[in-house]
Amino acid sequence: MRLRAEPQGTPAGLPAQVIVGSTVLIVPGLRDDMPGHWQQLLAARLERVVSVPPMGRTDLGCERRVAAVEAAAQSVDGPLLIVAHSAGCITVAHWARRTRRVVHGALLAAPPDFETPMPEGYPTPAQLAASGWLPLPRARLPFGRSVVAASRNDPLARFSRSAQLAEAWGAELVDLGEAGHLNPASGHGEWPQALELIATFQ
Repeated sequence: MRLRAEPQGTPAGLPAQVIVGSTVLIVPGLRDDMPGHWQQLLAARLERVVSVPPMGRTDLGCERRVAAVEAAAQSVDGPLLIVAHSAGCITVAHWARRTRRVVHGALLAAPPDFETPMPEGYPTPAQLAASGWLPLPRARLPFGRSVVAASRNDPLARFSRSAQLAEAWGAELVDLGEAGHLNPASGHGEWPQALELIATFQ
């Protein structure tokens, strides 16, 4: 199933703090702490939220990130909704193969294509393979529902590759249009569609 999410302004009538039925688990990508990132702005608006701390690119080890997701997920009682960005999506796919934690749903935004060389400054496929990221998990995600939100001009993944991952994961595909990598470098900042997409899990 493919949905189209056109860029919009902040949804009218949304309170400063948004209450959803599940605890939201924020899973970042390979970035350092970034206060202007949409995930951190989103976390500030949610009543029930747990965030996996950003771990940067100094240590690319996939395993410690998977362990951090497991620790955070097990700290939550009740329904769990995952909101992951970039490499966080791949972390979640690795974690899903070994956890027994029930997950209500997952919003996976801008998953990168780690199997294809990325722009200069990003890890190479060889570095990623040595750090445990490859091969990319392609098993269906064992969550209640999964949504992959992908950009048409993401420098870290062609849209067709994101669509292939969504299909393999059994996820709905949301077409974000030209949103870059959905990070501050591409103008996000606030990402109002995140709240709209989270609302569809209720």
